[in-house]
Amino acid sequence: MTARVVHGIGRLVTNDGGAAGDGELTDAYVVMEDGVVSAVGTGQPPAADEALDVEGRCVLPGFVDSHTHLVFGGDRSDEFAARMAGAPYAAGGIATTIAATRALDDEALGAATAGRVAELHAAGITTFEIKSGYGGSVADEERTLRVARRFTPETTFLGAHVVPPEYAGRPDDFVDLVTGDMLAACAPHSRWIDAFCEDGAFDADQCRTVLAAGQAAGLGLKLHANQLGYGPGVQLAVELGCASADHCTYLSDADVEALAGSDTVATFLPAADFSTRQPYPDARRVIGAGATVAVATNCNPGSSYTTSMSFVIALAVRDLRMTAAEAVRAATLGGAKALRRDDVGWLGPGARADLVVLDAPSYTHLVYRPGVPLVWRTSRAPEG
Repeated sequence: MTARVVHGIGRLVTNDGGAAGDGELTDAYVVMEDGVVSAVGTGQPPAADEALDVEGRCVLPGFVDSHTHLVFGGDRSDEFAARMAGAPYAAGGIATTIAATRALDDEALGAATAGRVAELHAAGITTFEIKSGYGGSVADEERTLRVARRFTPETTFLGAHVVPPEYAGRPDDFVDLVTGDMLAACAPHSRWIDAFCEDGAFDADQCRTVLAAGQAAGLGLKLHANQLGYGPGVQLAVELGCASADHCTYLSDADVEALAGSDTVATFLPAADFSTRQPYPDARRVIGAGATVAVATNCNPGSSYTTSMSFVIALAVRDLRMTAAEAVRAATLGGAKALRRDDVGWLGPGARADLVVLDAPSYTHLVYRPGVPLVWRTSRAPEG
C-alpha cells in the first residue's frame, strides 16, 4: 500500500462541514492510499511514500459533472451563430445531431467522445455522467450507451430526448418504442433514465410513462425540466423521486417549495442559458428555500458546447446569484448528490482520492479570473 500526501495547501475545501461555506481548512494536507483518502488535517503532514508540496495553492474535491451529452457527431456552430444574431432556441435542433451521430461508426464516435472526456479531465472534472439521446433508434441509442460506458459508470438512457423524424406526428408511438424494445436494449448499459419534459419534446404524461418503465427496469430517475418555460417538469420530478431535475430555468413558487421539501436536486445548467440567451434562474431563491442545488456543464453540441466547470462556476456566481463557496459546493458535492454518490464531491477519510489543485490561493479566483485555465493538477482514482 502506497501512501501519498499533498501538503502545503493554502486552502482545502473538504465539503464535510455541513452548510455551504463550512468544510474548509487552511495550511492543510490530504493523505491518499490506494485511491482513497485516509486522512486530512492541518499543520505538519505525516510521513508518506510520496509527497507533493503545492506551495499554498487551493485544493478542491474533483468536480462532479452530473449532466453531459458527450457522445455525438457533427457540429452546430452555424445554429449557435444564428442564435447569437437573434434567432430563438428550439429543441428541434436535436434532430440535426441525431442525423450526424447516426452517420458515425462506433470507432469514430468513441474517438470523438474520448477527446471531450480528455477536455473534462483537463478542466478538473473527475466524475461525470453521459446521456444518450442522439440515436433515436434502438440500435443507435444502444451503441451510444455502449460507447459512453467505456468512459463512465454514470450513463443515462435518454431515448425520450426528441421525437426523431421518422416518428414525426406520432410521439406516442415513439414513447412505445422507448419503453419497449429501446429500453430493453439500453438498460444493460445504463444506470439512469431521463426524459425531456418540454413543449416540442415530451409532455408530462409521456415522461411519466418513460420514467415508470425505466424504474421498473431498475434504473434511477432524472428529468430535464423547465428549461424553455414554466411547466410540470419540476413537480413531476419531485413526485417520482427523481435524483435531479435539470435546467430549472423557470421556477414557480410551487416548484421551489416542492424542491425544498424533497431529496430531488435542482441542477442548474447556466452555460445553456448563456448559449440560448434564456434568462438565468435565481439560485439564491432556491438555496434560500432549503433545496439542494448542483451545477453542471450540460456539454452538448447545440446549447452548451463547453467542458469548463470553471466557466459554469463563474456564471453561477455572476448570474445565478450564488456565492463562490456555494458554486464550488454545487459543482462538487451538489453534483455528487445529483448522482446519489457518497464517495465523491468531498475530501475526508473514506472518500475517493479525486482532487483538483488550482494555481491560485483561493477558489474565488475561478470567478475573479474568468477564462484563465487555473487547474494546475488533478488526481483521479480509477473507477471501480
